[in-house]
Amino acid sequence: MGHFLQSIVGSVDPYTLQIIVNIGIAIPLALGLNVITGLTGQLSLGHAAFMSIGAFIGAILTNRLGLPFELNLILTGLLTALIGVLIGFPILRLTGDYLAICTLGFAEIVKVVFLNLDITNKALGMQVVPAKTSIPMPIYVWVVAIISIVFVTFLQSSRLGRALKAIREDEIAAEAMGINLAIYKVKSFAIGTFLAGIGGCLYAHFINYINPSDFGFLKSVDILSMVVLGGLGSIPGTVFGAAVLSAAPEFLRFMSQYRMLVYGALLVCLMVFRPNGLLGGVNFTGMLMKALGRRASETLAADPKRREL
Repeated sequence: MGHFLQSIVGSVDPYTLQIIVNIGIAIPLALGLNVITGLTGQLSLGHAAFMSIGAFIGAILTNRLGLPFELNLILTGLLTALIGVLIGFPILRLTGDYLAICTLGFAEIVKVVFLNLDITNKALGMQVVPAKTSIPMPIYVWVVAIISIVFVTFLQSSRLGRALKAIREDEIAAEAMGINLAIYKVKSFAIGTFLAGIGGCLYAHFINYINPSDFGFLKSVDILSMVVLGGLGSIPGTVFGAAVLSAAPEFLRFMSQYRMLVYGALLVCLMVFRPNGLLGGVNFTGMLMKALGRRASETLAADPKRREL
């Protein structure tokens, strides 16, 4: 099975494969931030910090302990979520700009810590040995990306998801309805950071080299831009935004120095013409049910016997 999957991956052009894998890694990262910011309404500017925590934990577990990649991925996500919970309890009592500044400060602290730790090889960065798995990493990345999409889709329609939406719309009304704001916010933060840790672990094992400088403020802005571009709270929009902005650096390579300027102009135009994002507010479930209903009615109209029944 592994040789067959490897042959499939080998048949893809390396340049195209790099872009496809970058999109697959960005999807769980963006979905994690979408749970925190889009679904719960808590603005975070430090999502790259949890990506870096996942990347370094995953790299250390592989380099030092030689764990199988499946176990490594789960442990990395859980440890990152644990750190997210420990950070979330004190800071999620803040709201708005104060929360954004606090998460930004935490991200800078994490970056400085990793730049000065011996176990992370300080500013030189870490070489990551190949993952212990028979499945090629590009296949692994996209399997995890699809599972992340399914997981967040079910989360959004669950009781927890409805509670998080209530917090986003009106915290006072949500609390009056019996929702414990602190607990639900921490749960949201744990889920979002779990997905960020998984994305960081995948990134580390695909690139095979990580450096603390790769997870700075601009990386957090990139992930936030994916969520805002597609539409806050929209899962298809988040996936679309992750795909577009992950591939954009390759298409804008000729003007790489002005990439953030292009992102900024794009977001300004988006806020003017589509404040909810490109796919924000679009009810894909309703559209699907409507299409299925229309097809069923056309089938009945074309078959007189069924119409009589």
